[in-house]
Amino acid sequence: MLDLVAFGGRLQGLRRDRGLTLQQLAEAADVSVSMLSSVERGQKAPTIVVLARIADGLGVRLADLVTRPDDGRVIVRRATDQDSVDEPGGWRRTILTPVVPGVNFEWIRTILPPECDAGRFPAYAPGSHEYIVVESGTLRLTIADMSIVLNEGDSAYFPADVTHAYANAGSEPCTYYVAALIMRPRTAQPRTSPRGAVE
Repeated sequence: MLDLVAFGGRLQGLRRDRGLTLQQLAEAADVSVSMLSSVERGQKAPTIVVLARIADGLGVRLADLVTRPDDGRVIVRRATDQDSVDEPGGWRRTILTPVVPGVNFEWIRTILPPECDAGRFPAYAPGSHEYIVVESGTLRLTIADMSIVLNEGDSAYFPADVTHAYANAGSEPCTYYVAALIMRPRTAQPRTSPRGAVE
């Protein structure tokens, strides 16, 4: 049986993670604002049709929307299911983490070939964070106007609400990992992240 209060709280969290107002999600899901508001407050049980529309509006699977977190505490992403993208300039990024609805965390492995500049990326919303660990090679990390050189085994942290850039000025490939907690902007304006995912 669906716990209406718990479900409503989870739904509200998913909506806010995506920077959507009640009105925006109602329009995307083709349901009324009053219905959506009542569901979020745990005052009304949605029909399967309404649930499916809300899931579509949020961009998640219906099963992920209605499954309680305790029902799927372990989520496995096999190596064959990881998304690898070859970017212009010859660098490659692979998203290692499973997709968890409502969780804005990503763990990415990036390989920069010698003398490769991956470019400068825009600031995320306040409250965003990134951790960097260099596995091999040398990485030049630029945060706003400050540049730091990280060698094999070095790590760094920075609030990701500033522009930042990654480059390999060395003669050997550089492999590094990014652990990112990315907050969504309050307004629903999709943009492309440094890892290429539309947010």
